[in-house]
Amino acid sequence: MNLTIMMMIAAATQYIPSTPSLGVAEGRCRPNEPGPAIVVDVAGLRDRQGRLKLEAYPSNDADFLADDNVLVMAGKVFRRVERPLPASGDVRLCIRVPAPGEYSLSLLHDRDGNRRFGLSSDGIGFPNNPRLGLSRPSAAATRVVAGRGLTRIRIVMNYRRGLSFRPLGQ
Repeated sequence: MNLTIMMMIAAATQYIPSTPSLGVAEGRCRPNEPGPAIVVDVAGLRDRQGRLKLEAYPSNDADFLADDNVLVMAGKVFRRVERPLPASGDVRLCIRVPAPGEYSLSLLHDRDGNRRFGLSSDGIGFPNNPRLGLSRPSAAATRVVAGRGLTRIRIVMNYRRGLSFRPLGQ
């Protein structure tokens, strides 16, 4: 194999370092922008500390919650919206998706703002509010069908209680 071909293969397989901005530009909703997006009303927050991170994935078990770098390198859907929690009022996030269709979403309440999921402190939520244990839900359980415009859903946050995750008050 000649050097040029080897360099092209190496460039095509390079690892993209994960950054908090990966997928953000693609996921940003802008006022009056046409096209599909999912609006998420967030319920059941423990408090107003930290940040919320909403991510959209292909709706299949192999890609749902997969490494964002791997998805981007493979040309697959990955979108992210991250916002500080407002001090009061309704909490709503909007994430743009590339086309109408099926997507799986995850929502993290990163209470300490370290951009990592803290098993004992942070909250997690998914569309359709599947029952959560210590393993991740299936893509089918978290699937949203986005239409051509805005698709509105509600996600209830879950926090660790014993060996499972549940909404507060349950």
